Order: sequence, then C-alpha cells, then structure tokens
Amino acid sequence: MHVGDERAAGQPRKSATPERVRAAVLGLGYVGLPVVLAAVEAGVEVVGFDVDAGRIAVLEMGRSPVDTVTDESLRRALATGRLSFTSNPDDLAAATTYVICVPTPLLDKLPDLSMVTTAVGFVARSLSPGDLVSLESTTYPGTTEGLVADQIEQISSLVAGRDYHLVFSPERIDPGNPEFGLGNTPKIVGGVTKKCTAAGTTFYRRLVDRVVPVSSPKEAETAKLLENTFRHVNIALANEMAVFCRELGIDLHEAIGAAATKPFGFMPFYPGPGVGGHCIPIDPAYFSWRVRQLGLSFRFVELATEINDRMPSYVASRTAEMLNAVRKPVNGASILLVGVAYKREIGDLRESPAFSVARRLIRSGAELSWHDPYVSEFLVDGRPLPEVKSLGRDGLSGVDLAVLHTDHSCLDLDGLVRNAPLVLDTRGALRERGEHVQGL
Repeated sequence: MHVGDERAAGQPRKSATPERVRAAVLGLGYVGLPVVLAAVEAGVEVVGFDVDAGRIAVLEMGRSPVDTVTDESLRRALATGRLSFTSNPDDLAAATTYVICVPTPLLDKLPDLSMVTTAVGFVARSLSPGDLVSLESTTYPGTTEGLVADQIEQISSLVAGRDYHLVFSPERIDPGNPEFGLGNTPKIVGGVTKKCTAAGTTFYRRLVDRVVPVSSPKEAETAKLLENTFRHVNIALANEMAVFCRELGIDLHEAIGAAATKPFGFMPFYPGPGVGGHCIPIDPAYFSWRVRQLGLSFRFVELATEINDRMPSYVASRTAEMLNAVRKPVNGASILLVGVAYKREIGDLRESPAFSVARRLIRSGAELSWHDPYVSEFLVDGRPLPEVKSLGRDGLSGVDLAVLHTDHSCLDLDGLVRNAPLVLDTRGALRERGEHVQGL
C-alpha cells in the first residue's frame, strides 16, 4: 500500500483537494487554539478537539479559555462556518490533516507523553491513506519516528512515509509577545521522508509566512529543544551572576545594559525569581533525559536546572534579609507577591516560580497575599491565598514587604514604591526608586 491508495479493507479515501483542506487540531490550549484560528483564516475547514468537554462548551459559546486569544477573534472564526469543536474522537474521521498540540509535561521529573499517546490513538483510528499527521508537542528526539509512527502502525496498519505523511513541526508560540505570533514566526517542518516534509510544508505555508524544511523529525525535535535549552542556560548564567554581583556590590542590570551595546557576539538575558511556563523548565529536561538513555549526562542542562531551581529559595532568603534589617521576622510578617504569572502580560501560571516562593515564605510563617490583574485565582497546594485588588494605599495597608515577582506593564509600580515600606524587585524594574527598594 502506498500514499494515496485505498485501504486494504476497502474504506474510501477521504477527498481532499488543494482548494479544500479539512484539518483536526487536537489540544486547544496556548498552542492548539492559535493553530485553529490561523487555519480557519487560511480557508481550512477545522474541527478543534479536546478531551475536556467543559472547555469545548466554553469555546462553542465563543469564549476563549486562553488569554492570548481574544473572544472576538474566536467568534470571527466561528462565524465563517469553517470551525467546529468537539470532545468526541469519532468527529475526527472526516479530516485529512491532523495536528497534535497536546501538553508534554514532566511527571516526577521524567517526560510524560501520556497525552500524546492518547491523541495519537484517536488519530490512528481515523487515519486514511494519504493523510497528513503533524506532531507539534515538544518532545525528545526520536518520538515522531518511534513512538508516534509505531503506535499508528500498530492500530491502523498504516506505515509512516509509505501510506500517510508524518512530520514533526515544533510549536514556537511565545505567549504575550506583541511582535511575533504564529503567522510571522518561521515554522520548522521535518518529515520521515522527503514527500512527508513536502506535504507538511504545503499545509503550513497556508498558515505562516515562512516554512523551514529540515532533513527529518529528529532535526526538528532537536531544534525546538535547542532553542529553549539556549535560553535556559543563559538565564541560569544571569541568575548565578545576580547572586555574586550582589555580594560584590555590582549593579548587574547596568552591566548587562552596557554589554548589550555591543552590536555583535552578545545577547542580553536577565536574572529573575526562577523560570516558568510550558517551555524553559520542561524542554531541557526532555533533552537531558534522552541523553541519559545513551549513558551520558548533559551537564550544562543539569547545572542550569540546579541554578534556576534554587532562585525561589534565594528570593525567600533575600526577603528574610530585608525584613531582618528592620528588625522584623518573616514569621508573622505580611508579604505581598506582586505578579504571580510566570511572565509579563499573560495570566499563565504553569510552572510559575511564584508557587515555590510562596511555599517557602508560608513555611517560614509569613502571612502571604498576592496581586496580579491577569490572574483570577492563586492557589498554593490547593489553598487559595487572599488577593489584594490594588497597589494603592488601602491595598498595601499593613503590608510589611512586597515582592515584585512579575513586572506586568499594567501594574501601578509607582503606587507600589510609594505605599510599600519595603520592596524586593526580582525583575530589575524598579532600579533607583529609593533605599527601601532592593533587587536580587
């Protein structure tokens, strides 16, 4: 059987012409939902699939569960008549292109591909010869040609590169980035054969300005991990330097700014309370895990992880140091976390260092509260913490120290500096704002 042939069982080939493409996007979060909207805008008929029936119900009402996708853009897509949502895997059968965008978290610090295998199982039961399958979920090199291809063949008897097209095309979504989105960020595509790569390239050229073909899925998988490992390692360098520079009486942010004036050979990275989100704390661990399967160690990644993971502890110790300087113990102190999302301009709490900072302060007896206009609820180990609604005088009344964890542009930083008796600035956003404001 070859790509484009009918199934041996006699199932008719699903019709697909260059004018009519039907795609199923599995996983409707920060990655999948933008893919859905881009495909609809490109004229593709799309069914968005998620196992969470509650999420499907919200989407069908035209309400986006993702803060980087507006309700307005979702409703425009629904109004085209080319978009539907479902939690029933039987509804995937009419698709000719399948895009898998499900999360790949860590479980006990090991890769957890359970959501990928579930999604691949749904695809395999709907797949026909000639169809295209694209995995966008970040994973270790070899997953596409190994786990994905093997599972599909086991379920459907269809062979990747012979009976259907299989590619890996890593997501490169940067939530909250106002300059680069799905359309103007180059899309890497690596197929198990040249024809697979060509099929993936043809599809993604509908969605993005530029497609970058690579030799195989392994190169595409590695490119994604390399991108975030690069950031992980350089953030760790900045974080470790922050600790040393404080002891040496050096303004690291000023030094970074000076170094960044060099027009070549340097890229600025900045210290912070730790790393968070769906990429940097997780992707390098996938790389490191795969390397360990070879009996080797990825020492750069492991050291960077150690440094970045200890930053929340350093934030907690700096908090205690500042309180001690005014003869106030952490135990019983009222401490406000300002900004609890993992990065600016979004409400994404995934892997946010704020959780680790909060746990350490709570264990020390602090009375903790939080403020973040992008976040509706902040739970630590299942317990909701009290929210402070504003950084005005009333909101900060009784607060002993505020920790600026995430410096959203909408925050009233002037109010924070004016009304908080002590401020620990973990982002370098409040430099030269007064002696009661200190950095890491």
